[in-house]
Formats: sequence, C-alpha cells, structure tokens
Amino acid sequence: MDFVAGVDLGSGTTKAVIMVESGAVVGRGSRRTRADFDAAAEHALNEACQQAGLARDQIVYVAATGFGRYSFAARDIQITELTCAARGAHLLCPQASFVLDMGAQSTRAIALRDGGKVKAFRTNEKCAAGSGGFLERVTRHLEVPLEEIGRISLQATDPQPISSVCAVLAESEIINHVSDGRSVADIICGAHRSLADRALRQLKLVGLCGPLAFIGGVALQEGMVAACRDLFGQPVIVPEHPDYVVAYGAAVLGLRRLQKRRTAEVGAAH
Repeated sequence: MDFVAGVDLGSGTTKAVIMVESGAVVGRGSRRTRADFDAAAEHALNEACQQAGLARDQIVYVAATGFGRYSFAARDIQITELTCAARGAHLLCPQASFVLDMGAQSTRAIALRDGGKVKAFRTNEKCAAGSGGFLERVTRHLEVPLEEIGRISLQATDPQPISSVCAVLAESEIINHVSDGRSVADIICGAHRSLADRALRQLKLVGLCGPLAFIGGVALQEGMVAACRDLFGQPVIVPEHPDYVVAYGAAVLGLRRLQKRRTAEVGAAH
C-alpha cells in the first residue's frame, strides 16, 4: 500500500496530511512555521507519520503547497494554495460553490467550477487587518489566549465596530474601545465582524451566490463562523479539520499525479 503526503507550508502554521491509495486520511500533523521551512515541514510530516503509525520512509510521494512550498527539499511536486484549497474544499463540501480560505496572513475568496477547479479568485495579502494575523494582534492587546477568542466572541452583547482597513489604525480603535470600558467579548466580536465584512467584499467580487466552504485556521473560531453566517446571507459550511483542507487538497492532487505517473510507466514498459 502506498502512502502520499500533502504538506501546507503556511505563513503561520505548517500542516501535513497522510493519505492512502483509497483516499482515506490516516495521519495529520502540524508545526508553527519558522524561518526554517524545511524543518517545520519535516516536523509536521513526522508528527503525521507518528499518528498514522508509519515510518517516514514509507511516504512514497510528497506534494507541497503554501507560502514556503519551494523551500521544502523533500517535495516531489509543488502546487499552488488556490488549487489545493479549491480541490480539498470541493471534495469535503461538495455542495459548496465558493470557498473562503482565511489564514494567518491572507484571505482568499474562490469561486469553483465543476470538479473543484478555480473559476475566479480574489486574495487579500496587503494588510493584516484582512487576515487572521489581525486577530493575533487583538489577543495581544486584550491579553486573551488566541484559542479562547472564538468562544468569548459569542458572549458579546454590543459588538464594537472596527472600521479601519489598516491594521495599525485598527489597533488604535481597539485601544479606544478598551479605554471606553467596552467588554472584551464586544471588542473581539467586533474584530470578527470586521474580518467577515472584508471577506464578504472579496466574495462578492467572485460572484457569491450560493453555499460556501469556510476553511483555514480562522475557521476554527466559533465567533468568526457566527459572524460570517450573520453577514453573508448564504449557507456557510465548515468541514472537519478546516485548517488541514489545503494540505488535504495537496495530498489528493499528489496521489493523482503519482497514479498517472505509474500508469504511464506501465504503458511505456509494454
């Protein structure tokens, strides 16, 4: 039995997924991304191997994607994040016609063609105010653990708007809200709604008109999901393990590439 890996070297976290020939996922692993992309990728891959009960050398093919994909020496193929996000989301959420991929440094709005191919997309990479990195800044100002803000956001009674499109100015708004005595929950909910509003603008540019799959690390936050469902006016579907969807898409595409290569080799042998 062959094992294939998809490794997503994101700007915030590196994720790895191990898949068997049937398409079933048998292992996942992650590592905070550092300057040494190669080391982060190997750590995530080794963690996924440990979960799957495999030795590292049992992985016969590795597809790399993400911000640092060119820096992973062990890759057999590199694939763009857009392609992997679209394919992975389509397979996990076949009813979705659109994808919102929100990570640490970028937010991508994708319209899908049949089969999970990219029809159109918009990417916001110019300012942290439009991505998950902004929420990390919010947690530092409010002294709240990042993993808790999704739950805290749901406790808001009077969400405070954050209108600035610049991360630095948005931080100033947050400081003003704190000075005015606003609750932590209301400020966090305002930050979630701010991100959802920016994402909606991107989604409208790709023609949002139906169900969408919400993927990426930010989709793990219940408050962010609630904000999107309140604002989008369309069904928002969050697959299990939304932060691994891009790595999953890479594994799927890597498996198909390996199968095509072996078919071609068999044909050439005859």
